[in-house]
Parts: sequence; C-alpha cells; structure tokens
Amino acid sequence: MEHTAVSSSFTLSFPEDSGFSGTGIICYQGTPAPDALFAQGSDTPRLFVTDSTVVSLPCMRQLVARCKAAGSKDILVVLGSGESCKTIDSVLQIVRTALEHNLNRNALFVGIGGGVICDMTAFAASIFKRGVQCELVPTTLLADVDAAIGGKTGCDFESYKNMIGTFYPARNVHIWSDFVLSLPEREFLSGLAEAIKTALLFSEELCALLRDNKDAVRSRDSAVLARIIGTCAEAKAKVVHKDLREHGERAFLNLGHTFGHALESVAGLGTVTHGEGVAWGMARAAALSARLGICPESYAAEVQELLDSYAYDTAPVPRALAGQQDAEERLLNAMRKDKKNLSASGIRVIVQQGYCKTLIRETDESDIRAVLRA
Repeated sequence: MEHTAVSSSFTLSFPEDSGFSGTGIICYQGTPAPDALFAQGSDTPRLFVTDSTVVSLPCMRQLVARCKAAGSKDILVVLGSGESCKTIDSVLQIVRTALEHNLNRNALFVGIGGGVICDMTAFAASIFKRGVQCELVPTTLLADVDAAIGGKTGCDFESYKNMIGTFYPARNVHIWSDFVLSLPEREFLSGLAEAIKTALLFSEELCALLRDNKDAVRSRDSAVLARIIGTCAEAKAKVVHKDLREHGERAFLNLGHTFGHALESVAGLGTVTHGEGVAWGMARAAALSARLGICPESYAAEVQELLDSYAYDTAPVPRALAGQQDAEERLLNAMRKDKKNLSASGIRVIVQQGYCKTLIRETDESDIRAVLRA
C-alpha cells in the first residue's frame, strides 16, 4: 500500500495462560498514512478514536472523509485533547458511540493519537461487550516508546493518574516515527523522558546515544528517532513478554513514576506533562537511591546531568509547585495513594544501583521527605 513501507516488525508474545496471543509491532518509513492501513472495505465494524488535535493533521483527511461518507460502516469518535480529557466520561463516550451504532463483538476499535487516546481506546475495547479487538496508531513519541506497547489501558479518576484500567494488549501497533516531526517541542520532550527512562533501565548504549548526540536528538533526526523508538519498543516488549501483569520486572518500567504521578496530580492534571513528571521523578529517585546507599553519588549525578542537558525541571521543589506551602504533604499524600503500593508500611519506589541495575524498595516517608526538600 502507498506510504506504508515497513522498516521493521516483530511480535510481542504473551504467556499461554494470559489469554492473549500477541501484539504485532510494525514500524513504517515515510509520511504517516493511517488511512492506508484500513482503506480496504471490511465486514468487521470499525470504530476509530482520535482527538481534536490529531484529527486536523493532513494525514487524517482521507480517513475522516471515509468515515463521514454516506453509507460508510466506519465510525469516527473525536475526543478532547490532552490529559484533562483522560476521564471515565471520555471512555464512556467511546462505549456509548459503539452502542448507538449497534456494534457487535466482532468490532475493531482503532486508537489514533498519543498516550491518552491509546490508553482510553484500548480500555473501552476491553470493557465493551467484555472485549473487542483493538489496534493502535500512536502519534507521539511517548506513545511510540511506551504507552501503546504492553497492554496497559485506563483513565484518570478523581485527579489520580490511571486509577481505573485493565491489562488488554492491542492486536497490532502501527508506528510511524515521522509523526514525531510535527510534535510541539514540549510534547516531544515529554516522550523523550520515557526514552531516557528506558535507557537507564535496559540500555547503556541508548544512554550513550542520548548523552553524546543531543543536537541530533533535539533536531529530531529521522535516523536517530527511528533508533530510539526501535530500541525502546523492543526493550519494553521483552519485559512485557515475561511479566504482562506487572508482578515482577515490569514494575521497573515505573522508574520515576511514583514521584512523577504525584507531581502531575498535585500540580493539576494537564499542568505538567507526563514526561515532565517522569523526568522530575527520575531525578528524585536517583537522589533517593544515593541517600539510601543503593547507588553511588556519582551515578545520581550522571542521571541528573543527563536530565538537565535536555532542560527538564529536576529541582527538589519544581517550578510547577512554587509557592504552594503544603506541596510536600500533598505530594506524599498522592504517593500514598499510588496504585503500585502493596502495603501501608511504606511507599513503593523504583530505585537503581546503576545503569541497568534496578530494584523495588518499600521506602520510609522520612527518606522521601528528605529528597523533596531543597
């Protein structure tokens, strides 16, 4: 098909007892063309979900026109854009539309957008008539390297991140790295934070690339982007293959997230991007690792230096919380409610001994308070 030259592909497989067969990860070269993937007529009812930003992209024109054409069996749902729209009401809008069009259990839900759209589309697919097929077309770096891969779905609730959701892997994930070229700088850096996280967890080689090629990364060199996305996708796939439901090693992917989700919640969902929260969280996790004697001070300094080189806000008291007198207590309260905690005795945090050496640690609040103070 035109504009759908495949550059690489692999299958993310799951254990036999998981109930899921696998996810095809397909990476394409050239100009994104989501319509070309679904241009052929199908007896399968298809519901496409996107947001108010992505729907206006030139590459979406043909798909939008087809969904609006008289007699079309394809349905388009356009949701609001951004974290503030990642709500149960948005998920129910998808479900309600499917019901209004009398879609059956053979339906296919297709999410075309960033992490918010991918998460909510897959969540809606997992609960509509107890599960229909889902495919994802990520349009942001964050979704390329993280959100679209691995089967985590959900939405925010009562100002808490991803508090409602399921594990429900997509049938296929279609990745065009060139989508990243059109992202606003802040959204690009949001996704890059997840790539840095993956590098710290699994690839010293990727760490070196991010450290030594900042100009090429910041200018969004296509070859460099493809390498970053491919490395991150394969690394995450290997972890998810072994631990779909996050009972073990997959929890490492939450590096920076316990702190980061708390910052997002306290600042007000949508005020801080997810990647900004994760970057700040990784700096706090590195400081905590050093404080607890888990890693040498030199490693924490290297993590800090890498994050600072991309101009992330890594100060103990970030700008988003400047002037809030009760910020520390509100952050701790959000961390106490984090869904990853398994007991009331401490807050579960991902810490590191060094590059690619990661641990899960139940942490006393006094140590967390210490790294939240300037």
